[in-house]
Amino acid sequence: MRHSASAFGFAFDATLDVLSSIIVLWRYSNAAAVHSAHREYIACVILGVVFLLSSMCILGKAIHDLATKLLPEVDDFLFSVSIVSGLTCVVLAAVKFMLGRVLTSRALITDGFNSMVGGIMGFSILISAEVFRQHPAVWFLDGTIGVLIGLIILAYGIKLLIDMVPRVRQTRNYERFE
Repeated sequence: MRHSASAFGFAFDATLDVLSSIIVLWRYSNAAAVHSAHREYIACVILGVVFLLSSMCILGKAIHDLATKLLPEVDDFLFSVSIVSGLTCVVLAAVKFMLGRVLTSRALITDGFNSMVGGIMGFSILISAEVFRQHPAVWFLDGTIGVLIGLIILAYGIKLLIDMVPRVRQTRNYERFE
């Protein structure tokens, strides 16, 4: 599905997944700050902002595709990439969730959420493509799924910011790290 809103969201989320993993690596990069609540909260605020920006891009593409009635083009290569990436993202999400719980890291759990969304997007490409093959009248399914995923990412980003910005302010003067 070359012009697919889900494929665009999936590619954008893959970039977001790499960026969120880099943010989590930054969070744990300083051995002296491994238990730093302030660093944890800063990582979550950055992830919240990135989620807001990515949701705007995904929503914009999905709404554009729905408004212009863009029909997705089925591509077998994207099918295979979607399966492999979807499964990989789901496995990564499970590992990140488990590590996040063990380390009590909201940033790592958020990174797991992002990987889970990537897995869902990978599988949504498969589902909407198959439905489109069988029932071309349901061309809007791909764009609708893109809007739904964009709204979920937007809501999670807003929740992160609402939860974490006050915590960054509270811990700003308590911890000093390089």
